[in-house]
Amino acid sequence: MRKIVSSWDRAAFDAVAAHHWPGGDRVLPRLSRSADHGLLWFGLAAGAALAGGRPARRAALRGAASLAVASAAVNTLGKRSVRRLRPVLDAVPAVRRLARQPITTSFPSGHSASAVAFATGVALENPAWGLALAPLAASVCFSRVYTGVHYPGDVLAGAVLGAGAAFAVRGIAPTRAQLAPPARPRADAPALPRGEGLVVVVNAGSGPRAVARPDVVQAVRAALPRAEVVAYGSNSDDGAEGPGPYGPDGGEDLGKTLEAAALRARERGGALGVFGGDGTVNAAAVTARRHGLPLAVLPGGTYNHFAYDLGIESLADACRAVEAGEAVAVDMVRLRTGTGADAGWFLNTFSIGAYPELVRLRERWAPRIGAWPAGVLAAVHVLRTARPVRLRVDGRRRSLWMLFAGNCTYRGLGLTPVRRHDLADGVLDVRTVSGGPLARTRLLAAALAGDLKHSPVLRTARVRSLRISGIGPGTHLARDGEIALAPEVLTLKKENEALVVYRNMP
Repeated sequence: MRKIVSSWDRAAFDAVAAHHWPGGDRVLPRLSRSADHGLLWFGLAAGAALAGGRPARRAALRGAASLAVASAAVNTLGKRSVRRLRPVLDAVPAVRRLARQPITTSFPSGHSASAVAFATGVALENPAWGLALAPLAASVCFSRVYTGVHYPGDVLAGAVLGAGAAFAVRGIAPTRAQLAPPARPRADAPALPRGEGLVVVVNAGSGPRAVARPDVVQAVRAALPRAEVVAYGSNSDDGAEGPGPYGPDGGEDLGKTLEAAALRARERGGALGVFGGDGTVNAAAVTARRHGLPLAVLPGGTYNHFAYDLGIESLADACRAVEAGEAVAVDMVRLRTGTGADAGWFLNTFSIGAYPELVRLRERWAPRIGAWPAGVLAAVHVLRTARPVRLRVDGRRRSLWMLFAGNCTYRGLGLTPVRRHDLADGVLDVRTVSGGPLARTRLLAAALAGDLKHSPVLRTARVRSLRISGIGPGTHLARDGEIALAPEVLTLKKENEALVVYRNMP
């Protein structure tokens, strides 16, 4: 049986070598060389990560991880297990042959494994993108036979191994579609076909400042043609509905714009919508809660943490949720001063210490160099210059580099929260970094060793409320990405299921 399969394999190789493929002599050898050492696929992954949003980065990362696993399997197991010689090139026209012939064994094809692993990994994250990559991956696989460096059986085995690597990665790191529906528990909210009854405030100033964007007001109107759209952040007449465009120079602030939109949404018996980043969403959430309205979040900021935790990564996701009436009840966290005065709310995170300074510097530098470079430079600067803050946490005197509090439990260890699955678990996720000798160095060492959980300088707690006192004058706090001066005393208190928001089912 082995001899029969081998003879079929050689016959197929000879048939490919003898056939004339129009255009192949010029394209396929170059394509085959471009995939050496995975350069083609890593280049595509890097481009998607830089130019795309979070979905593109996630797909690129999964594709690259799948490729890495496939490559390791081919080189450590495959080629050492079956030492098959490369095909003899006599039958292959000289114009097709590669300038540098591979010297490793022929079975299986590493190029094919990498190509199929990358395309399959991307497809498991986003089927449409994976389908778009399939012709390119298939062409790389065929080019290995066309240039005479592999038999068809080598290519087929490599392809199977590559697909298996992608599914193995998915078993370790589940895709979004495999995870349970985000942000439980479910809640009642009206279904609004084509946005009927929805009043959307669009903050045109949200999002990356260094990136040119299309007219977001028109984009929202096109996606939800029956919704009323109110523009904030522009003084030009852009055709928005309602009392007129709003902006910092237009005599109205965001709070008043949202208040007017909420009153209109109540008249229509619908919901309040907001297009913007986490700070804008925070203001809209407070308004929606006060008026008892469901909130529709349309991601339009730089990071969109709250929207992503709702499974909403695009305008299309938000539209599907609004039209289907799919919603959940989520927690909010109220801040009060020592006198009991209201100090605001947060939906995502609160922090005191080094992080507010990092955010302040990042926001100052981002318009000139972009959000990612600004974040990196700000982090380096803060690590060099930051000093511990001294305060009391629930009555206990502490010296801290940072105090972080998340609304509900975040996945991820240390001070790098990743994502929340349940937005109504009733707890604050509190993490602190002590300000003792060499605290930052010890934390970094623990991170590099993969032992953050047991680092003595990092402490975590799950509580329902938190009291912070003894805050020094001039200390800043960060609340959903917005920076403000902190009062001397602050109390953080959970409000369970305080707000109904539309969410997207995976």
